[in-house]
Amino acid sequence: MNLEHLADLTERLRAQIARVVVGHDAVVDALLTALLAGGHVLLEGPPGTAKTLLARAFAASLGLGMNRIQFTPDLMPGDIVGTDLFDFRTNTFSLTRGPVFTDCLLADEINRTPPKTQSALLQAMQERQVTLDGTTHSLSEHFMVVATQNPIEQEGTYPLPEAQLDRFLFKIQVAYPSRDEERRIVRLHGLGTAMPDLAAFGVEPLITGDALRAARALVAGQRLSDEVADYVVDLVRGTREQHAILHGASPRAAAMLSGASRALAALRGRDYVLPDDVKVLYHPTLRHRVVLSPGAEVEGLTHDAVLDRILATVAAPR
Repeated sequence: MNLEHLADLTERLRAQIARVVVGHDAVVDALLTALLAGGHVLLEGPPGTAKTLLARAFAASLGLGMNRIQFTPDLMPGDIVGTDLFDFRTNTFSLTRGPVFTDCLLADEINRTPPKTQSALLQAMQERQVTLDGTTHSLSEHFMVVATQNPIEQEGTYPLPEAQLDRFLFKIQVAYPSRDEERRIVRLHGLGTAMPDLAAFGVEPLITGDALRAARALVAGQRLSDEVADYVVDLVRGTREQHAILHGASPRAAAMLSGASRALAALRGRDYVLPDDVKVLYHPTLRHRVVLSPGAEVEGLTHDAVLDRILATVAAPR
């Protein structure tokens, strides 16, 4: 696969998702970037903004296995990873695989379940394997989590643990549509109240496992100059030097930001990374990895506002 083939493939993916999802072009691009970088994505926004529909349309376009988990307060870790069941006929234990054994896992409303259950995904997201009763089981090499959540101010939700948030490559804010987009939504989906049937909109698999493997190999070969690498490091280290941030981002954030920048450069048709690629991905990569200080919260500062300060103070290489 080369950059031209990748551009053609991503354009077809964008066009297909646009058949059923109105707007959210930036969110689709973030999902494609995460797919090529091998990362996970957390979509956050108010109910009814097509988070689940977008995740379903994206997963259905991949041509890979997909499972969905509807997170609820009574969900248990075994409902995610599976369990070993004893077979009285053979006097042996056999593994009953949970929905995590798939290529693309849609974790719907992930913050509706307590942290104990949320943490069942920690090993899977970081190592692409799970351990049950002392035995480690490998997951798919293409394993990717696309999670959705409503803002934590909504009643009946639980904040995600910082350790789990750090496993997500991006946290994407899904906003309300514009008036014109909302009008198109009404014209497209206003015939009923049920979730749209993706097949009826012509959504079909476009990517095979081999094609995804080749695309990721192409991304891994993107050039990241020493100057741009230093820029990534300085931006991440800047989160640890801001008085408005209580806990800054870890070295994992720098590694993920550089990998995602390679993927974005490939999507933009280049075989090298520019500082602009890093800037575009700085907020979605870092906004969920920093903890604001109490003083910053009292002042009403947001994560993005503090990250803007760092972007303004760290000089980009020419």
